[in-house]
Amino acid sequence: MSNLSPVIKSIQDVMRQDAGINGDAQRIEQMVWLLFLKVFDALEEELELTRDAYRSPIPEHLRWRSWAADAEGITGDALLDFVNNTLFPKLKNLPADAVRNPRGWVVRGVFEDANNFMKSGQLLRQVINKLGVIDFNRQAERHQFNDLYEKILRDLQSAGNAGEFYTPRAVTQFMVDMVNPQLGERVLDPATGTGGFLVCAIEHLRRQVKNTEQEALLQNSILGVEKKQLPHMLCVTNLLLHGVEVPSNIRHDNTLARPLREVTQADRVDVVLTNPPFGGIEEPGIEQGFPADVRTKETADLFLVLIKHILKANGRAALVLPDGTLFGEGVKTRIKEQLLAECNLHTIVRLPNGVFAPYTGIKTNLLFFTKGRPTTDVWYYEHPYPPGVKSYNKTKPIRIEEFDAEKAWWGDEADGFAARVENERAWKVGIDAIKAANYNLDQKNPHAPDAVSHDADELLRDYARLQGEAQELRDQLKSILAESLGARV
Repeated sequence: MSNLSPVIKSIQDVMRQDAGINGDAQRIEQMVWLLFLKVFDALEEELELTRDAYRSPIPEHLRWRSWAADAEGITGDALLDFVNNTLFPKLKNLPADAVRNPRGWVVRGVFEDANNFMKSGQLLRQVINKLGVIDFNRQAERHQFNDLYEKILRDLQSAGNAGEFYTPRAVTQFMVDMVNPQLGERVLDPATGTGGFLVCAIEHLRRQVKNTEQEALLQNSILGVEKKQLPHMLCVTNLLLHGVEVPSNIRHDNTLARPLREVTQADRVDVVLTNPPFGGIEEPGIEQGFPADVRTKETADLFLVLIKHILKANGRAALVLPDGTLFGEGVKTRIKEQLLAECNLHTIVRLPNGVFAPYTGIKTNLLFFTKGRPTTDVWYYEHPYPPGVKSYNKTKPIRIEEFDAEKAWWGDEADGFAARVENERAWKVGIDAIKAANYNLDQKNPHAPDAVSHDADELLRDYARLQGEAQELRDQLKSILAESLGARV
């Protein structure tokens, strides 16, 4: 098959006729649990050919091949009854644990909060039959599905799931390239979403794999946690398609719910790559698991504390954070103070507006740091729009080639980035200046003093500052007038 897009579109068209499905998010969730079972079955076919003793964790009558593969098979009310009253209850309660039966653990984790929204067994059979034409055992089709999968993820974001932003592939690629994970290092995304950073890291690490032992090392070094059911399901399916045989290290959980004091040395990781949710507020009580001086309900701040804590000595992190974290005060100041004391925050790449459009207009930054020694200087790099581009959008997103200038400038942390030079886009700020600014990391480019900002928050801050200066001038004038009138009397 040359193009899978028409298949997915026709599946969504069938689902639109079903009274039980309401909106794009439900359509995608419905399609993904079906896709997961079909992908899982295709991968099991390969394992049955290559491993004599292979046994499926899914009971025979619940496997895709047993109830879905025959186009003339079970349909109508009988199919609906089977899915709702046999398939889902059994998969949600598979007897499995992460150590003895990791594949069963993965299946149960995917289905524990999944739903069958469809109410017509005939329409459900049509959807299943359309999925049947995709052959996940063909390498070309599997590769093609990866591109289609990214489209499904973008459709999910367009469905309006607040706070779950699709990180553009160019941004994840640049972050992974600069952090440069090595085979044998444990790589974590504590806010995995649909798995973009982990897939990028897998592709980066697989280029280093030369034998089956190294492949096994890679398979066990990819870790993730995702709070919401649908992104978790998407992530697990995504990793299966990218050759992770048993993605049992992708937990369906809230990373922040575990108190920091319970993190052991064995839990620590070499690399963290993530785009934590920002603008969100955690449920009451979550912050109690954090030290008293950095307690807050703001999700992005808690993730920054967690990442600093969970890294090994000399561990490396790259994460996306909004401008608000850079200039924020109060608890944010204490978090930044601790970060700079315990880690070398060596680089902040300032992204222009629109990188995450249309999901958010908030200005964002890429922070790169290494744990184990304090920050002495922070290098800033202001990422420009390409020539002729005034903003990004869905049809013209940021591209990996745009980061070539940063890559050429980057240098090596081992020699303290000695090769870096200041230019119209890059500048360095010493730790003393940052401390004097009360740990405000929102440091402006000194080479572009006349740059006009259109950022609403920045304009409001400037307005407030100007109002304050105007009031000071008025007070001075009043004082001068009062003195002069008093002298005349």
